[in-house]
Amino acid sequence: MESEQGWSIPLERTKDGKRVFYRYADKSFSIKNQGINQEEAEQLKETLTILSRFKGLPQFEWIEEMQIRLEDTFKLEGNLQAIVGFEQNPFLKGLNNLKELFNAIHNQKVLKIKYQGYKQENAKEVVFHPWYLKQYNNRWFVFGFNEEFNELSNLAIDRILSIAETKSKYRPNNQIDFEEYFEDVVGVTILKNAPAEKVIIKIKNELWPYIQSKPLHGTQKIKSKNKTDVIIELNVQINHELVALIFSYMDMLEIIEPLELRERFRSVSKTLYKKYI
Repeated sequence: MESEQGWSIPLERTKDGKRVFYRYADKSFSIKNQGINQEEAEQLKETLTILSRFKGLPQFEWIEEMQIRLEDTFKLEGNLQAIVGFEQNPFLKGLNNLKELFNAIHNQKVLKIKYQGYKQENAKEVVFHPWYLKQYNNRWFVFGFNEEFNELSNLAIDRILSIAETKSKYRPNNQIDFEEYFEDVVGVTILKNAPAEKVIIKIKNELWPYIQSKPLHGTQKIKSKNKTDVIIELNVQINHELVALIFSYMDMLEIIEPLELRERFRSVSKTLYKKYI
C-alpha cells in the first residue's frame, strides 16, 4: 500500500507485543478517493491510443469526448499522440452502417436491407440475418443468412443503401465457426463446394524476402530454392482475391500449377500486352 505500485499511502504503525497494527496517517484518507498510479496511467494511455483508430468514423464520435474526459479526470500528461498507424479508410461508403450491423448481430435482429451489387442495375431488398463482420483489403463485409437464397451469403457494406429492423424471428448461427471458415481462402469470397487446391508459384529472389515475411496464405511453404528463384506451395481456394493478390506482384512471380490458373494468367498477360504495345 505504501509503494508507488500500490497507492503510495502514508501509514502509521502501532506495536502491541508481537502484533503490529496499521492505520492511515491521514484519518480522512480513502482509497476510493485516490487517482491512478503511474503504471495504470500508462496502460490507460495505451488503451486510448488504440481507441483513437476509430476517431473520425461515423458513430464513434464519442471516443474523442471520452479521451478528453479521461485526460482531465486522471491528469494524463501530454498529448496522446498515436504511435501505431492502423489501416482504415474513413471515406469508405457505408461506414455509418457498421454500428447498426454490429448491434443487430449482438441483439439478434433480422434486417431488411436495400442492396445494390456491383453488377446490379437496380437495388433490391434482402431479408438478412446478420452473423459476422469481417474487414478485408480496407473494406467491410457482413456475413449472414440470406432468406432469398436460403443460405449463407455476404454483403459489402459500401453497397448497402438502407437498413431497417423487422419483427421476424432471428435465425442464429449454430453451424459456422468463422475463425475456421476463412482458413482455406484469401479474402472473403468462399466458393461453394470448391475444395482447396495445390498452387505452385515461382518467386524471384528479389521479391522473396517480402513474401517470406508476409505470406500469401497461411499454408505457404517452401518447396525448393536456387540462386534466382524460390518455389512455394499453397493449399487454398482459387478465388478472385487470390488472383488479384498474385497479379499485384506482376512479373516478379510465375504460376506453375495448376494449369488452369497458369492459362488464366497467360490470357490476361496477352490482353495486357496488346493494350500496351
